[in-house]
Amino acid sequence: QVRLVESGGGLVQTGGSLRLSCAASGMIFRINAMGWYRQAPGKQRELVATITGGDRTNYADSVKGRFIISRDNAKKTVYLQMNSLKPEDTAVCYCKLSRAGSDYWGQGTQVTVSS
Repeated sequence: QVRLVESGGGLVQTGGSLRLSCAASGMIFRINAMGWYRQAPGKQRELVATITGGDRTNYADSVKGRFIISRDNAKKTVYLQMNSLKPEDTAVCYCKLSRAGSDYWGQGTQVTVSS
């Protein structure tokens, strides 16, 4: 079965950095589009960044220039490098895999940025 496990969240001060990891199993990882989404308290889940199997990337305007999504197909892992973090980045961050018309989600990892 498809399984996605996020890690790397935590508490960081404004201006700090975190690197989130999403380890995938149960599929041929390299061919699948991956994404990071986040859900802040009281808000809907929103797109942060996506990366296709061909390594094309897309970012939300709010994180452009600060976050970088990447993937390591040998490790079956997608990363989100989060730099220059702001309190507004506080959210539960979720990894998503898209395959064969279906979306699969991880359980999320908490990112908290103190002001």
